[in-house]
Amino acid sequence: MNKLSVLCLVSAVTAFAFAAPPKFAWYASAPHPYFDSVKLGVEAFAQDYHVEIKEQIGPDWNMDSENTGVLALAANGFSFISIYPSDASAANGLYDEIIKRGGKVVNFGASTFEPTPASFAVMTDVKAAAMKAAGYLIQKMGGKGTLVNVLEVLEDPNTKLRKEGVTEALKNYPGIKVIEVAGIKSEQEAAEKIEGAVASANGYVNGILCTGFVPTMALSKFLTDYETKNKKHIDGVGIDDDPGILEAITKGYLDASIGQNTFGHGYLSMLALKYLSEGYKPKAGMYKIDSGVVLITKSNTGTYKADLTKVTQQIKNDLTKVYLSK
Repeated sequence: MNKLSVLCLVSAVTAFAFAAPPKFAWYASAPHPYFDSVKLGVEAFAQDYHVEIKEQIGPDWNMDSENTGVLALAANGFSFISIYPSDASAANGLYDEIIKRGGKVVNFGASTFEPTPASFAVMTDVKAAAMKAAGYLIQKMGGKGTLVNVLEVLEDPNTKLRKEGVTEALKNYPGIKVIEVAGIKSEQEAAEKIEGAVASANGYVNGILCTGFVPTMALSKFLTDYETKNKKHIDGVGIDDDPGILEAITKGYLDASIGQNTFGHGYLSMLALKYLSEGYKPKAGMYKIDSGVVLITKSNTGTYKADLTKVTQQIKNDLTKVYLSK
């Protein structure tokens, strides 16, 4: 987006102060299965509270695109916006424009760099989740061998945190050799890179870790085909709960997956905005709202969703007690 376009959009936003009644919006960076899951929570909130929400999904992970989309929403009076930040640093400048006119922003799914104008970030503690996944895989591997660490979109602010979590989990296991592949944007690319990593190790790979949804989908299919063909099991842990992932876990090809509370990302971020629109203020030190995770294994594929629902309900009950005050 050129400088003139930015100035025009900013001028449109700054030309007015947001007026009552508040208007709510939800903005996601680009088409992605994760955002489809989050939308279910957004729509459930809208139904429960009879609130109209403008849902918008951008064209890509570029911050210029997010600036254009969000500023256009603001220019149309949407003052309370739940946003997935395409750039953890640059998004703060965008949020400043919303805040200046009396609006509020809540991050969902990822955090902007702190200090931030955003009131909250409703998200998975992605570093802790990656550590949990890596720790489980390390134990399955017996603390030794070759591990392939598959990272997803490098532009995603969560990728760095996931990598840090894996690195921290591995620091006490010098017997594990790590092969890292990264920058994955499609399932086909993930499949090719996973297969290439295993081939480069001449088949001597003991574990594969995926901390993104798209690579996990590819991993589920790869491990199923690999074990069926070679009669050899490679330990694998992924993230999210697509039916294909759950099937691979149930059949024993994939050992586990981290179940995120994506429903909570949508529902709770919108509920926090509703309270903010009613005059509630964030309590000091309570910026991050950890939406929780569950390690999905063969033993709990039928019950893990109930566990995540309990977490969402608990946070919902705590919002005006723990995170907000009036």
